[in-house]
This record gives sequence, structure tokens and C-alpha cells, in this order.
Amino acid sequence: MLLPIYLYGQGVLRKEAEEVPADYPDLKTLAENMFQTMEKANGVGLAAPQVGLALRMFVVDGTGLAEDYPECKDYRRCMINPEVIEESKETNTKDEGCLSIPGIYEAVKRPDWIVIRYRDVDGGEHEERVTGFAARMTLHEYDHLDGTMFIDHVSALRKQLIKNKLNAIVKGKVSCSYKVKNK
Repeated sequence: MLLPIYLYGQGVLRKEAEEVPADYPDLKTLAENMFQTMEKANGVGLAAPQVGLALRMFVVDGTGLAEDYPECKDYRRCMINPEVIEESKETNTKDEGCLSIPGIYEAVKRPDWIVIRYRDVDGGEHEERVTGFAARMTLHEYDHLDGTMFIDHVSALRKQLIKNKLNAIVKGKVSCSYKVKNK
């Protein structure tokens, strides 16, 4: 089932998400719905707050990017209650966009790699080192769980330059090819 994607200005996007309890009802269905919603919107990641749920959970799928980013080959995950436990001092900067902030792309500096611990939909515990673009995708979604958006990582000047576009999103003056919630 496709879920509406909450757009910039919705309170849930700025809330710190809560841990997903082990007995959360229909967790597998929620994860599958999030994957379907993300894919329909041509995204590579989607966090629970982006579908209106203040839960520490996100999905990422970089498999379609493997030709340009080999580290994304087979990188399709649902991460529940993730925790970044280590990150590199080395960084790189690339443009990012977000399904909740349509039409805006900005350069964001992120660590080259991370080590993340999380649970999957079957309750399995994982700890893995994620590199390159897969790390960027993961950190972008991870930020959503703390109420942070990629635009929070750009300079004050860049924020000022995109202010009118952000205001237009808040006012509902944006066109998306996917189902959204903006008021």
C-alpha cells in the first residue's frame, strides 16, 4: 500500500523518533509499504517520520545505483532502532535531495564510512560497516530519526537562498509525482 509522504513543514519531520518496540504490530507490512512508497516516488531511502510515524525505522535501497556506486550492490535494508556506533573522520561532499523536500538539492558533507547497529524486521541483530554512497544514504535517513533534514547541514547563506522554495513547499505550492501530505 502506498503511503503519503509528509513534506517539509510537517511537525513529525522535526520530532525525535521513538524506539520501535519488539512487538510492534504489522512491522513487516509497514516495512514493505515503505519500500513500495519509496520505489514509487523514485527514492533510495525513506524514514518512518516521512510517512507520519515518529518511529526509529527507515528503509534504503541503493541496488539501482550499483553501476555508479558498486558499494550499493545488494544494499537493500530495513533498519529498525539503528545506532551509528562509529564514523570516519574522512568526509566527502555530494548533492542530496529528499522526498520530503521536492525539487531542492544541496551539497552535504558526510563521513566516508560508518559502522551501524540495527535490528531487521525479523528481530535479527546486525552490525555492519557501510561505505561511500551507501553510507550517505543511510546517514541521510538516520538523520530523519532525530528530526534533522539534509538542509540543516548546509550553510546559512545556502539556506537563505532556498528559503522561498521551502516556503512554497510549506504553503503546498509544489508538484509531486507521488502522494503527499503537506497540511
